[in-house]
Amino acid sequence: MPKGFRNKLHEIIYEADTPEGKLFDVILLILILISIVAVMLESVASIKIVYGEQLDIIEWVITAFFTLEYIARIVSVKKPASYIFSFYGIIDFLAMLPKYIDLLFPGLGFLISIRALRLLRVFRILKMMNFVWASNQLLLSLKRSRIKIAVFLFGVIILCVIMGTLMYIVEGPQSGFNNIPISVYWTIVTLTTVGFGDLTPLTPLGQFISMIIMIMGYGIIVVPTGLVTAQFIQDKKAYSNTQVCHVCNAGNHRDDAKFCYNCGFSLNK
Repeated sequence: MPKGFRNKLHEIIYEADTPEGKLFDVILLILILISIVAVMLESVASIKIVYGEQLDIIEWVITAFFTLEYIARIVSVKKPASYIFSFYGIIDFLAMLPKYIDLLFPGLGFLISIRALRLLRVFRILKMMNFVWASNQLLLSLKRSRIKIAVFLFGVIILCVIMGTLMYIVEGPQSGFNNIPISVYWTIVTLTTVGFGDLTPLTPLGQFISMIIMIMGYGIIVVPTGLVTAQFIQDKKAYSNTQVCHVCNAGNHRDDAKFCYNCGFSLNK
């Protein structure tokens, strides 16, 4: 494939800063919406009986477009694996796959609704880069806080086991707490303030323990949020455009960037 054509194809498909790129992404989003509406309508028996054939044709046309688009995204980058195994690469692959699966396993075509995930591209098109920055930073903060959150959740699990065991001893089978696993289940439901109401402590001591667990639940819920928020503030950075590297497919470069932060390739080539 000629280098100039590949670069132009890359600019149209991957970047929303140019008129052609924005138009391509808008068309893509419209097709995704049409596809999702078609799947929803097809699930209505009365509509499927009358318009089932037309809806199926629409789905195949859109699937063919997504297949060509997926191939074009692969050939327009120097390192195809950087796109294929990226988040959007996997989503794009899953978006075109269900209709083909439906040929082998009829009835699974409704998985096409996964295409809704591709609507995430709307942030690039509308230049809502504050949202893009925030989402990237949130994912980074979650990743860097994972050990702290894991330790915290492990502590919560231990607490639930202890409180569940205590409720089993206090209430017993006569109140519906037939065993420790059921008691732990009740503790988790109560601690998360869900409260299904299928189990209810009857003794005064059990009700007192319940109140303690409920109050603790309000405090426990906010801890992971605080951990992620603290990391989010610490990792604060600024990304502001949709330019994507031709080589490694990395995005979210600064407006004044001349080279890719990931591989060092010139962004102007």
